[in-house]
Amino acid sequence: MRIFVAGHRGMVGQALATRLARAGHEVVTRSRAELDLLDQAAVARFFATEPVDQVYLAAARVGGIHANATYPAQFIYENLMIAANVTHQAFLAGVKRMLFLGSSCIYPRLAGQPMAEGALLGGPLEPTNEPYAIAKIAGLKLCESYNRQYGASHGIDYRSVMPSNLYGPGDNYHPQNSHVVPALLQRFHRARQERAPQVVVWGSGRARREFLHVDDMAEGCIAVMNLPQAVYAHHTTPMCGHINLGTGEDVSIAELAALVRDVTGYEGDIRYDATQPDGAPRKLLDVTRAAAIGWRATVPLAEGLRRAYAAYLSTTLSTEEIEHA
Repeated sequence: MRIFVAGHRGMVGQALATRLARAGHEVVTRSRAELDLLDQAAVARFFATEPVDQVYLAAARVGGIHANATYPAQFIYENLMIAANVTHQAFLAGVKRMLFLGSSCIYPRLAGQPMAEGALLGGPLEPTNEPYAIAKIAGLKLCESYNRQYGASHGIDYRSVMPSNLYGPGDNYHPQNSHVVPALLQRFHRARQERAPQVVVWGSGRARREFLHVDDMAEGCIAVMNLPQAVYAHHTTPMCGHINLGTGEDVSIAELAALVRDVTGYEGDIRYDATQPDGAPRKLLDVTRAAAIGWRATVPLAEGLRRAYAAYLSTTLSTEEIEHA
């Protein structure tokens, strides 16, 4: 089977491409320089000249609270265009099955916990990442809408998964635009190297988050994609066609910071800067649908953080830094 993994250089795309190739599929990839997913004509040419059987849409502009607050226009525009261009051109090219990767930020800021798929559109979004969330909601609604209009007549089956906070090998370690796990791993590592007396963590430390290792995420995506259509339809509805992927457990940011301190071997203090935003008070996914299809996460958070830190040391740092880590 020929499978296009859009966004193969990102953390999730890398994990997906590796597993799909290992399973014997021919994985089709394009770098951003080779294919600009914001360019509708370029995407149309790609699908017209590169026949594929399936698409995993993992490409996106992503980032943490700082990045979302700094680049809201880019976050909403680029993610809307990627979703619209790939979905529509895949349909026109006759691609029968596609998987869209969303985010748990699609749910209302004060949604009941844990957040079931039906909580979507049930209230205001978290302001710090509303543009990104709206683009992701549009992406999953594109999949639902194409299924509703063309599923029976054209045999298409476009699916969506909504993961909790992701981390692992291949993560983005930008000092300002990264998500919380890579940001903390990098910050605590640097503090250890520099023998800094304390590490400052944004927010109060009380906000709670659920973290899913990228290896678990990739396995979950493939499990959802490989479900027979009748099984997928049994566990979803036409107007609520996505499946949450998470661990079903969350931790406070303070607990996460303590785990990262242990993993990196830092021995100093942790200080919380309450002048910085916490974001949503809690984000825990209801993973009942995922469990019903037979999938569950297997990587414990402490073990996943150790793997992520090892990958950071081996790929991000210089040889000299690794030798003295």
